[in-house]
Amino acid sequence: MFWQMVKGAVLRQGRQLLFVALTVALGVSLATAMLNVMFDVGDKVNQELKAFGANITVTSKNASILKDIYGLDNASAPKEYLAESDIGKLKTIFWTNNIVAFSPHLAGNLKLDGGSEVAVSGTWFDHYMKLPTGEEFSTGEQYLKSWWQVEGAWPKETEPDSVLVGKTLAQKLNVKPGDSISYVKKDGTKAVFRIAGLVSGGGEEDDQIVAQLPAVQQALGLEGKIDSVNVSAMTTPENELARRAAANPKSLSLKEYEIWYCTSYVSSIAFQIEEVIANSVARPVRQIAESEGRILDKTQLLMLLITVLSLLSATMGVSNLVSANIMERSKELGLLKAIGATDRSVVILVLTEIFMAGLIGGVAGYVAGLGFAQIIGHAVFGSSIAINMLVIPILIVLLILMLLLGSLPAIRSLLGLHPAIVLHGR
Repeated sequence: MFWQMVKGAVLRQGRQLLFVALTVALGVSLATAMLNVMFDVGDKVNQELKAFGANITVTSKNASILKDIYGLDNASAPKEYLAESDIGKLKTIFWTNNIVAFSPHLAGNLKLDGGSEVAVSGTWFDHYMKLPTGEEFSTGEQYLKSWWQVEGAWPKETEPDSVLVGKTLAQKLNVKPGDSISYVKKDGTKAVFRIAGLVSGGGEEDDQIVAQLPAVQQALGLEGKIDSVNVSAMTTPENELARRAAANPKSLSLKEYEIWYCTSYVSSIAFQIEEVIANSVARPVRQIAESEGRILDKTQLLMLLITVLSLLSATMGVSNLVSANIMERSKELGLLKAIGATDRSVVILVLTEIFMAGLIGGVAGYVAGLGFAQIIGHAVFGSSIAINMLVIPILIVLLILMLLLGSLPAIRSLLGLHPAIVLHGR
């Protein structure tokens, strides 16, 4: 009998319940899109911020101590180097998949044929390597310095004497792409750099020759050695635990240490790099690491606020529609009460109708929301958004709350409905 009454009510009130379903669908679709984007936005924002360069710098331990304690830079401090052969070990740490790119550096000064000295930096541009794990990996400055503006072409590894010249230095030397620069190696022999392009990045590279790492190692007599490694890693925003660990990992309890070590904080990744690179110090680039956390937190907060506001708007819409429906059906519901229906049974009848419409709207809204999430992903991040199954139970809870809150005013009116009054048209 109950379901026959529900069926009859749905058929008679189909138009009003359709509006309820549409209102719910709109709210749920936006909530679905925002929640899926919010759960996936961490990787997307991290990937976008990789365009701003490395967030970890690896140097030799003694060079780091001399700079931090005595204020000596590489020019005035006794030189100590890292081994180029250790670089591949970066991809053997626990968070190997989070390390997306890296490039070694060796800096020095070279005397040109004319007698003047220029700064030179040896690095990888687009370097193919086999990792200790047997995997293959391509990395270098082209993967880290997307903001560099290169006039001409990037140097190729098949052309070991090809270089980039900073635009400021190029103006001083009066050179252009295609020209050659003669220089004197440490052993006194002469060699030539061939200019593949001019680079402008707003940093020290504007006044340098940026060359292939092997060529600079040979020129300076430092084969197999490097000054530093710039590492770009995808990280989790730091919290109080990560900050405590960065200050002193030994201050953590065993449980805290395991949580920190097994979470992709920039400090834990840096710590693991120090474990595999001999005689090294890995320091987070704080400006980038902290920016990642702040931007991600604000982006997720924005998504959450949009979700809340969309559901509140849908709740108000449901409330207005259900209240209007109850007013239109006051005689019908009053008659039910007059023939013996209790307030509880009438409320259950009305809620059943609302929840049936809400369920249909919720399913339609979820499907539409997945589509909106993909549109947002491709428009903002240039890639699809991962579908997170955790969103479904969250949406079910939010849908139930939305329908209950939206029905409260109507239920209050329903409980105050007196059969004698409404049946007499008052």
